[in-house]
Formats: sequence, structure tokens, C-alpha cells
Amino acid sequence: MLCSLLLSSCAPVITTVTQPSRPQNTRVFTAAVPTTPSIAGATLYKGLYPGEHGQASYLIEVPDNWNGKLVMYAHGYAGMGAALTVSPPALREYLVAQGYAWAASSYSSNYYDVRSGIEDTNALAEQFGPLTGGKYPAPSKTYIMGVSMGGNVAAAAVEAETLATARHKVKYAASMPLCGVLDPPYEFQWLGDYTLNAQQLSGYGAQSYPASDFQTLLPDIKAGLFSDTSGALWTPNTVQGARLRDISLNLTGGPRPVFDLGFRVGGLQDAVLSTGGSDGTLNGILVKNIYGNKDVVYRWTSGPTPTPAEIAYNKNVVRTAADPQANPQRADGLRWLPAIHGQFNVPVLTMHTLGDFYVPFAHEQHYLKMAQQNGNAGLLVQRAIRAAGHCEFTAPEFVEAFNDWMKWEQTGQKPAGDDVLTPSVVADAKYGCKFTRTARPGVEACEAPSAP
Repeated sequence: MLCSLLLSSCAPVITTVTQPSRPQNTRVFTAAVPTTPSIAGATLYKGLYPGEHGQASYLIEVPDNWNGKLVMYAHGYAGMGAALTVSPPALREYLVAQGYAWAASSYSSNYYDVRSGIEDTNALAEQFGPLTGGKYPAPSKTYIMGVSMGGNVAAAAVEAETLATARHKVKYAASMPLCGVLDPPYEFQWLGDYTLNAQQLSGYGAQSYPASDFQTLLPDIKAGLFSDTSGALWTPNTVQGARLRDISLNLTGGPRPVFDLGFRVGGLQDAVLSTGGSDGTLNGILVKNIYGNKDVVYRWTSGPTPTPAEIAYNKNVVRTAADPQANPQRADGLRWLPAIHGQFNVPVLTMHTLGDFYVPFAHEQHYLKMAQQNGNAGLLVQRAIRAAGHCEFTAPEFVEAFNDWMKWEQTGQKPAGDDVLTPSVVADAKYGCKFTRTARPGVEACEAPSAP
């Protein structure tokens, strides 16, 4: 608790390790002035500014009735192309209507570069005055929210280690990571585990790591696990596909509503399978392998001990060890993959869909455990949404979460959330009903329809 109250004094001691230059340092990205149109009731500023890797694009919008508060928005993963893009948050019109200014950066690089996401977002917050022509006073409070990889940015931005080591330091009043990567090493552990198991169960098990033939074999891997991949929802076959589904269930947070539907979403399967054969460097964000599965026991059953079949299966799955120096602290700022330890001292509200197969619900469980270990669980509210897609939130869910988050920070009235750790609660057929405001196709409705 003392560490929570005096967070800056509890920041970890910085020790660094010299590593070779990483591929990300040599990549060239191109930012362009955004073409986003303005909306009534606000002034939109747009252009370029210096970022971590070079120029980044920005958008800043200030309502005519600005309340003095600024919301920084962090976008999700934008791929591995050279072109940088920036877009408004989904809540843009609502933010303006409520009097909040907002700002968003393209970041100065693509790939899974969270360091760039944090530094460039923070630098933009620092430049609010100059980039708006000095027309406004400094914001009275600055907040941060983000989706997916941007959720990683938003969560890491309020960590003690970030406040201690970032080159651009911004003390946000609160953070709202949505569908976020809240335990970055786990995300890449999950992607590596799933693709290795998919290859093994399909009959084309990797003989070494990384599995350099994965993408070549991918059509055959799919055919060995799914009886139909032609539509939006894939159909797992009766044995190997079902085992892969159940292994995935155990790896991503345990029994819960909507998981089965999320497993079948072809777009999410394609996103996860597209990472197969990776070498654990996050495509050159790191220079050493961050993935390891030496001690992982893969289970498709739920009994107290593995079955003989599971024991035999685990003996055949290729094993590798993560390099302990894959992601060390650095003397020049944040780690290449900024750390999340659950060390924050501001209100944090998260929201996650239960069926998300790309950034699984287990992130919420890991994040809460880290917060509990640091005495910060009282500053964390988490909400489960009954949907299968990644970041599949509706406008009422976004607005309610935002309003509750702002009310919490501004009045101290903590909002309600969901229990994400108790297995019996999470497995209940009605779990997630508390904050789901829109029924999704294929998902059991929370309330029976009214009689005609």
C-alpha cells in the first residue's frame, strides 16, 4: 500500500544490458498530414511533429466549450507497412459533445512498437500548447485511453517503470485500456503456444523452433483441424480440432461464455495463425527470443492431473527457452517492449470481450493478479462484455465505461466491475451480462425477450 501511495519512490532500480541494434531501428516510416474532416462545435488541428523514429502525424480536437481536460487516444496495431496513419477515437463526437479535447498520434513507427506508442503519445501531450497555436491554457488534467496495442500503451503509460524511464514523462490522471494487451509477454506466449499446438495436432508437428515451415504448411494445418474454413465461422473437426479448442480454452482464461464462438471466428483464427513460425523477436522489435514453453503442460481435459494421452502428446511438442535478456531495461529510455507490472497509482478501468481469440480474456486475469501483488487492486475496475470479436464494443458500452471512468477520477466514486478471477463466476452462463448493453448474433441474450 505504501508503494501505491508513494509510487514514484518505489520505481524499480534501473539495470541495463547492452544489445546489438535491432531491425526496427533501421526501418523507415512515412507520415502524412491527416485528411480527417472537422466536425461542428470544435476546432481540429492536424499535422506532423517529431517522434521516436522520425515524423509522426497528429490530430488534436478542442471543443468550443472545452472543459479544460485532455484525453489522449492510443490506436491499435497498424501492421508492418511503411505508411503511418492516425484516426479519431470511436468516441470522438461524444468527447466533443461533453467538452473534452482529445489528441491522437500515428506513432512514428509501425510493427508492435509500444515504446514508440508511449513516447510519441506523451510527446504529443507535451506539445498540446504549441500545436494548437497557444490559444488555450494547459490542460487541467490529461487522461489516456487506447484499444488493443493502444490498450498496452495506455496501461504501460501509467506504470511506475514508465514514469521512471520514459524520455517524455506525462502523469496521466487515469487510464482506460480497452481490449488491451495487459501482460505483453503472455500475449506472445499465447501466440507461440497456439501455433505450435495447431501444427502438432494437425499432424505436421514442428521439429525445431522457430517452425520455419509453418506458413508453407498452413493450408494443410487448417485442413487437419477444421472441417470447414470457407465462411466467417470455422468448424473444428471432431477430434484434433476439438482438442485444440480445449487447449486454447485452458490457455486463455478457462471456461467462460462466448469462448466457443470466439474460437470459430475465422478472422481471429487467421490473425493468430499468421504469427506461426515467428522467431520470438516480435518481428525485429527485440533482438532475442522472448518465447519459451519449456515448462508448459498442454491440457485438453480439466482433471487434476494430465491424462496418459496428454502426457504422451506433451513429449512430442517442440520445446524452446526464452532468452532471459530478450527485453532488458535500457539506459536510453523505455524497454523495447515496455513492461507492465501492475504498479500504478491512478484509476484504471478496463473492458474486454469474452470471446476475443487474438488478445484473450486471460490478460484481465493476469493484470489483476499483478495489481493485487502491488496492493493496487482497489484502483482497478474490469468489465467483461459478451462478444466474440476483438475490441467488439458497442456505443452504449463505450459511453458507459467512459462516463464511469471520468466520474471515478473526478469524484472518487468507484464504479462497479466484474470478478475476473473466480472460476465458478467466470464460467457462469450469464457472466458478462452486468455490462453488456447490446446482444450479439450467436451469443445468448442476457434477458429473455419480452412476451408479445
